[in-house]
Amino acid sequence: MGKENDIISNMLLDNHEQVVFCSDKKSGLKSIIAVHDTTLGPALGGCRMWQYVNEGTALMDALRLSRGMTYKAAISGLNLGGGKAIIIGDSATLKSERLMRRFGRFVNNLGGKYITAEDVGMTTRDMEYVRMETPHVVGVPEHLGGSGDPSPITAHGVLVGMKAALKHQYGLDDLSGKRIGLQGLGHVGEYLLELLVKEKAIVTVTDIDQNKCVEISKRYNVNVVKPNEIYEQDIDVFAPCALGAILNNETIEKLKCKVIAGSANNQLADEMYHGNLIKDKGILYAPDFLINAGGLINVYSEMHGYNQNHVMSMIDNIYNVSSSIFKRAQIENISTAVIAKQMAEERIQSIKEIKQGL
Repeated sequence: MGKENDIISNMLLDNHEQVVFCSDKKSGLKSIIAVHDTTLGPALGGCRMWQYVNEGTALMDALRLSRGMTYKAAISGLNLGGGKAIIIGDSATLKSERLMRRFGRFVNNLGGKYITAEDVGMTTRDMEYVRMETPHVVGVPEHLGGSGDPSPITAHGVLVGMKAALKHQYGLDDLSGKRIGLQGLGHVGEYLLELLVKEKAIVTVTDIDQNKCVEISKRYNVNVVKPNEIYEQDIDVFAPCALGAILNNETIEKLKCKVIAGSANNQLADEMYHGNLIKDKGILYAPDFLINAGGLINVYSEMHGYNQNHVMSMIDNIYNVSSSIFKRAQIENISTAVIAKQMAEERIQSIKEIKQGL
């Protein structure tokens, strides 16, 4: 990415189609909607509410996340493009019915090109407010015909991808006795923790909310470390389930794991450089936009008549796709991050040529 203020230049770098800036003085809404690519279908991606340092940082996040959604849909075999919405502000204090409904009207103005959903700082109740203003929203509560909270489904997909990575590295996908370092105890992180405990893994957790760590430790009988200590733990798997760009020069140097598999989006600060750094360290990286695609698969099914058995079958296929990425990366001697991106782009290009009659 270029400089934060070079809006059009940043869009062109990754071929973004559209960025919409939205504001409403009375509610305090300041929002950015980024549409990356609609070759495969309408751009679908959640709405994230976060207190960004500045608007430039928020824009960069929206661009990165929307591109990630394009790849996530493509590699999962979904007929969707990639988009993302950002609302700048503290979700605990600024969020209101007016703000969410006003955001919903901006989404509606895009005429279905962008479909929104729940993300960080959002709840299914917030999506109800958005639904009052637009039909272009998924992840609404079950009583409104939706599939509810997608977090448990996302966590299951991460577990499937983690098992595929363990199989590639260790020859077995059994989690029993495996040491897992889990970073982030939000919606997906806690559900993943529950699954890992059931699989009899030995889990060490951390979160910026240390009070939550204490409560989680008592409930699940797991180890707790401070946020900056999670990287240097002697573990088999590091599972990043918080915010992105946490795999960088400083943190990768500290890692002692053999597998990285978590739900956070955009984990690599720099896809090419840090993907290679991880590879050269002998660590297997499970591409985040593949193994955290469970939530997207879930809400995609919601758009076409929800069927949980079909959803779970598609999510279980993450294991096979992950395995194929690992094998191809090994044969070609390049990072799994690059291979995953290539596979996603190959599908997009193929569909583009079909639509153009080539």
